[in-house]
Amino acid sequence: MAGDDDFIEAENAEAIITRIEHKSRKIESLLKQYKPVEALKTALEGSAAITKDDRCKSANWIAVHRAIMAIKDVDGLMTSLDSEYYDILMKYLYRGLSTGDRPTCEQCLRIHEKLTQRAGLGCILRCLADTHNTV
Repeated sequence: MAGDDDFIEAENAEAIITRIEHKSRKIESLLKQYKPVEALKTALEGSAAITKDDRCKSANWIAVHRAIMAIKDVDGLMTSLDSEYYDILMKYLYRGLSTGDRPTCEQCLRIHEKLTQRAGLGCILRCLADTHNTV
């Protein structure tokens, strides 16, 4: 049965990659319109671990990273970001911190500080404890 799951996962991965490419184009369009918060919301929508395929996770990370790096007004982000996005954003912030890339880490730390103030420590704990739905 595990082989069947791998086959289904591989077929789904292609469809997921196509959706991520579409989402990436929408994010770029929003960024060109100087709407970074909307771009980040778009990037985070449907970002929950819908696949274990590393190609899909990497493609989605690229889209989310692009939106994260475009955020200039972190306070403005926090006031306009719905709470439903907090946990998934925290997961991506930790992924960004794991890159070791200085500009990415600095931006992720800026957002992490404000997100923790807004969402509380529970957001961090849920993110770190969730080993099933990784980004």
